Amino acid sequence: MADKFAVITGASTGIGFELATLAAQDGYDILIVADEPLINDAARDFEQFGTQVQAVEADLATIEGVDKLLAATNGRRIDVLCANAGRGLGHGFLDQKVEDWRHVVDTNITGTAYLLQRVLPDMVARNDGKVMVVGSVAGYIPGAFQAVYNGTKAFVDSFTEALRNELKDADGVTISTLMPGPVDTEFFARGDLLDTQVGSDPNKRSAEDVAKDGWKALMSGKPSVFSGWATKIQGVLANVVPGSVLAEQHRKMAEPGSADR
Repeated sequence: MADKFAVITGASTGIGFELATLAAQDGYDILIVADEPLINDAARDFEQFGTQVQAVEADLATIEGVDKLLAATNGRRIDVLCANAGRGLGHGFLDQKVEDWRHVVDTNITGTAYLLQRVLPDMVARNDGKVMVVGSVAGYIPGAFQAVYNGTKAFVDSFTEALRNELKDADGVTISTLMPGPVDTEFFARGDLLDTQVGSDPNKRSAEDVAKDGWKALMSGKPSVFSGWATKIQGVLANVVPGSVLAEQHRKMAEPGSADR
């Protein structure tokens, strides 16, 4: 058993998988979580690094799922938490099923907030711990044809900024927000976005590179990081360009069928 322990959510594929790889390589025992059986296959990949690996299949869109994750820690001190689990959803809001957009909201907002509210008190009590939450530059942009998803990421980006201020006296506890742009993961297939310009773009940033940016920020206690220079520019421009203009730009890349234009 290692003397340090990390929990990584949404770790079956993509950014979460790469974050778990980095944690295991750095000598952390890891608890990895996802809402699909594939998490057990991922666990076998991490065993090569010689630390303890535990996999939990749980739906973090639910309170019960988060409680299942926390129970699996068996009371062990969590040194690092990577709250990466998230859901996307394409198409116009009026065309989306209630259960689909609710799942995005419950995963990205409710599950994330509840997990942090459960994990942070112990970190604050001992004044030691690192948390990273995966937000997105999408939180800065009114997301036409991804309205709910971008809205949830706006919550995450704002929520983590506020938490950093609330907990600033606990200077041994850091909360980092990773804000990538489009990343080459299963996100676009799962969100029914493959027929969009952004979904079909072959130049997305790799999950490995994004995870490295996030892990570096997490280990150094950096408050937030935009992953990639293009994403940094997007974040800066979002503060000065009118929302109506940003929404129209987003429409061009996220509207169904835009991949063929």
